[in-house]
Amino acid sequence: MVKVSIWGSLRSATDGMAEVEVKAKNFREVLEALKRDYPGLGPEIDRGVSLAIDGVIIRESWFTPVQADSEVILMPYMQGG
Repeated sequence: MVKVSIWGSLRSATDGMAEVEVKAKNFREVLEALKRDYPGLGPEIDRGVSLAIDGVIIRESWFTPVQADSEVILMPYMQGG
């Protein structure tokens, strides 16, 4: 299982939980598991979110591996400016 920290407004889709656990081995599986286990996150994920794995923000690298001890953070989509 991978622990995922949920930031900001996305917590409303997890009943306010700041951390959830999902079964996943890579970036894509994390997002799919979150959509399955927390359906309220689905529309947000489909619109675009930022996912940080071990301090690196990953955007669309679907097969980036995730380990059980990885630091994983789901955030509202972050844009440069």
